[in-house]
Amino acid sequence: MTEENEENRENGPRNAATDAWSKNWVVPILLLMLRQWSSYGYELMEKMATFGFTMMNPGTFYRTLRQMEKDGMVSSSWDTSETGPARRVYSITATGESYLKYWAESLNQYQRMMDTFFQLYTGRSAQKDKEKPEERDEANGTSRPDPAQSQQNRTGD
Repeated sequence: MTEENEENRENGPRNAATDAWSKNWVVPILLLMLRQWSSYGYELMEKMATFGFTMMNPGTFYRTLRQMEKDGMVSSSWDTSETGPARRVYSITATGESYLKYWAESLNQYQRMMDTFFQLYTGRSAQKDKEKPEERDEANGTSRPDPAQSQQNRTGD
C-alpha cells in the first residue's frame, strides 16, 4: 500500500486545499501559543486541535518544532523538575516574535482584501449595507429622502 493511501486510511479523506492551508498555518499557530506560554511538544500538539488540527502526525509535528528551532524561531530546554522522563520545553525567541508579527500584519492586509472582495461580490459596500443605493446622496455620502415619498407627503395622498 502506498504511503498516501495509508495516510488516507488513518486520517480520513485528504483535501489538497485543506492540506496546503494547514501546512502554512502550523508555524504561526505554534508561535502564537508559545508567545502565551512555554510548553512541551505533546501539550502543544494537543492544543493545536483548538485551531482545527485534529489529525496531526506526531512525527511531522516534532520535525516542524525541530526545524523551527534550527531556524531560530524557538528555543528548547530539558525540564527534569517533574517525576518521570525529562521533557523538552519550547519557548518563542525574538526571531519567532518577529516572524509572528510579520504573519499578523500580512493576515491583516489579507483580511482587508477579503473584505473588499466580498463587498464587491455581494454588490454592496460597508457604508451602504443599511441603505438602498438610490437613497444615498453619493456626492456627500449622506442620506437623502426618497423623492416619491416626499411628493406623497406634500400632496397628502
